[in-house]
Amino acid sequence: MANQNVLDLRDVAAKSRELEGQVVTVEGWVRNHRKQKSIGFIEFYDGTVLAPMQIVYDDQVKDFAAVQAIRNGAAVRATGKLVPGRNGALEMQAAEIILEGDCTEDYPLQPKRHTLEFLRDIAYLRPRTRLFQAVFRVRSIAAQAVHNYFQSRGYVYVHTPLITANDAEGAGNTFTVTNQEMGKPYKAENDFFGRATALAVTGQLEAETYALAYKRVYTFGPTFRAENSNTKTHAAEFWMIEPEMAFCDLKGDMDCAEAMVKSVISYVGETCADELAFLNQFVDKELLSRLKNVSENEFVRLSYTEAIEILKQHANEFDDKNIFWGKDLQSEHERFLTEKVYKKPVFLTDYPKEIKSYYMKQNADGKTVAAADLLVPGIGELVGGSQREDDYEKLKARMLECGVPPEDWYLNLRKYGGTTHSGFGLGFERLVMYLTGVTNIRDVIPFPRTVGNLDY
Repeated sequence: MANQNVLDLRDVAAKSRELEGQVVTVEGWVRNHRKQKSIGFIEFYDGTVLAPMQIVYDDQVKDFAAVQAIRNGAAVRATGKLVPGRNGALEMQAAEIILEGDCTEDYPLQPKRHTLEFLRDIAYLRPRTRLFQAVFRVRSIAAQAVHNYFQSRGYVYVHTPLITANDAEGAGNTFTVTNQEMGKPYKAENDFFGRATALAVTGQLEAETYALAYKRVYTFGPTFRAENSNTKTHAAEFWMIEPEMAFCDLKGDMDCAEAMVKSVISYVGETCADELAFLNQFVDKELLSRLKNVSENEFVRLSYTEAIEILKQHANEFDDKNIFWGKDLQSEHERFLTEKVYKKPVFLTDYPKEIKSYYMKQNADGKTVAAADLLVPGIGELVGGSQREDDYEKLKARMLECGVPPEDWYLNLRKYGGTTHSGFGLGFERLVMYLTGVTNIRDVIPFPRTVGNLDY
């Protein structure tokens, strides 16, 4: 049980005026320890706020020699008087510092800037750095902001299965789940479930069933894709936010996505002001201005066909210069539209059906589907959504055309009180990247799973 007489640094920061001059106890870790002959300075943190506290002691502190022997990384308990320090923050004049957990001399985190690559190799220690203290607090607050947005609007939070027999995206990039012995011939009929199963790539299909009962639902959980990609924006395990809404068309879907993104940015901005200021200074000096630009501007809504015409006019500016209608756009094309042409987020709508999933509503032209991807400056695609196909025969034909086995239960949703419905998927890690300015997905998820990497 936590010591009731111990204060967190967040309490010290929140009550600085009334605590000044008082004797308090804090518990946490040593980030840096500077020692002189008869005095010492400890940069102390406890993870409850980004800003550290300076603990000052002299040779009158209890057991001075033992205190001077405390190393960086050690866990300590300190008691002393709070006095005004640098930059208006309180510091402690310590009367006693007790070593709670020693740290050996080979502690990898020293008081200097480490590369992100180095910190990935010690992912179990990187949360102790100021950078990752900021990133993962933003991640935590952003997750709360997502729930706040949906819960305050009457959405039901649905937990969809992580083990499934369907490949909702139809891409085949799934991880097989089996209880059969590795190295022996696989037989689906002998499996635990009696059929081939995999880790879920999305909770969308199951969420649709609940949207057609509760009207508005959302999922927020881990998903898995066995895509052999080593880019900065791909991971094998990541978290997805997926709302589904009945009696909602594509326009309503885009309205929801835009409002949700703005709501999350606003909540994080209010709650994590110190973290965002730190990230703006040390990671991306345009972070705050970019987030403000997104939160204060209406998103552009542009058809895929219109976008192709714009990109054709600038084809020579791309590495991939082959621009044509029906092309699956690359990240450089998407970022050009948001960063050069419009300088703000863009919804790209009505894609060719050949480059989109089978479940999307087919438009009257027979060539495009009612889909919308949200492209944002600095990242590219952040949200992918669509109006779902609600015509039983069209959906079945499209599934067969795409080589996806027609699932009766999914098709039957169109027979049993089906209606116009829409939804989208937002990769949570990409949202955190956008909120922090961090450019590699490996640095916004605690323990990244990527090609050839399963270290923790």
